[in-house]
Amino acid sequence: MKLSVEFPNVSYREGPSGVIRLAKAIEDIGYDHIDIFDHVVMGYPTPTRPAGPYPPGMPIMEALMALSYMAAVTSRVTLGTEVLVLPQREPTLVAKQVSTLDTLSGGRVRLGIGVGWQEAEYEALGESFHTRGKRMDEAIQLLRTYWGEPQVDFAGQYYRAEAMGMEPKPPQGARLPIWIGGNSPAALRRVGRLGDGWLANHIDDATEAQQAMDTIRRHATEAGRDPQAIGWQGMVASPPRDAEGKRFYMEHERVVARVAALQAMGFQWASLNATAIFQSGARSISAIIDVLAALHSRLRAAID
Repeated sequence: MKLSVEFPNVSYREGPSGVIRLAKAIEDIGYDHIDIFDHVVMGYPTPTRPAGPYPPGMPIMEALMALSYMAAVTSRVTLGTEVLVLPQREPTLVAKQVSTLDTLSGGRVRLGIGVGWQEAEYEALGESFHTRGKRMDEAIQLLRTYWGEPQVDFAGQYYRAEAMGMEPKPPQGARLPIWIGGNSPAALRRVGRLGDGWLANHIDDATEAQQAMDTIRRHATEAGRDPQAIGWQGMVASPPRDAEGKRFYMEHERVVARVAALQAMGFQWASLNATAIFQSGARSISAIIDVLAALHSRLRAAID
């Protein structure tokens, strides 16, 4: 089983050297992958907008810029987003950014994408919240066309390109993996039809996981794709919102048991949330590194 770390944005508080130190430590400890999540802006509550699940002043580094910084100081660990809110971004520019990141990292990028939940963020970026699912599907096809074709001619409902070239291509080409997050029926359908893997969160039991995986495999088969080629990653624990959740990463046997449960469900990847580790009491980069090292040792001893 492969192990990923969702990178904590709070690391920037110890300066650029702190971000570098944590990224290098994750690689040196032996983790396989670094993910980082995406929000460009966060909305304050207004008379017509309720408060969101996260504080609007939450520090969030731009995902692709942060990954490029980490790529320069690592050499083995793969790099990705979990998840980039693709429909609120212009996809031709995303294709270029990801292609450049893959080129400069030596082919180490996995793009994780989702449709997001924050309508106000879409409005701030000048994109439609209500067509985000359809635009997501079209954008995935456009990304792969830019990454794989020397001349791009694309005529979609939302995006168009006529006789365009984009170089350099990513080292992985059109095979650059695109993994998709979300638990809704539309998200599971999208994984099966268009994705290389599923980024699962809030999966509580084996029955729920099996039903979702079966749904994804069915959609893959209906689309003429190999359902066995789809990858599976489960988030071990999201950032806590209560005292009980904050204890989770302090009790390492619970983390090991959760990863083992994900493996038994069929997940090939498990993602540790370093923001939740920070919230559990590891309030510095040194402390986060210590927890990640201890967990990695215990996990490698307990799982394949």
